Amino acid sequence: MISSDGIRGYNDTILLSILTEGDSYGYAISKRIREISKEKYVIKETTLYSAFTRLQKNGYIDSFPGEVTHGKKRTYYRITDAGEEYLTEKKAEWLLTKDVVDRFIIGGE
Repeated sequence: MISSDGIRGYNDTILLSILTEGDSYGYAISKRIREISKEKYVIKETTLYSAFTRLQKNGYIDSFPGEVTHGKKRTYYRITDAGEEYLTEKKAEWLLTKDVVDRFIIGGE
């Protein structure tokens, strides 16, 4: 299991990446993270919703009401054009970060 500390800086990137698959809601996104990570990363609900708030504030996602389940309207999220651009930047940054960290952990010049 990956600690939340070890992956914290990548939650926004992970969420945006999942939203490129299509509009979705909190529980389904959380489930998708567990599926993709093969249960090695489980995002906490508070982490998930604070990330949604941050991403929406920055204009990277929009939210809209969906169907009613268990008497409550489900909130859906979608990635914006600005979110797509930000995700592209974060992917490039990840490759650079991974390269640098690999040099220390795995070795190499």
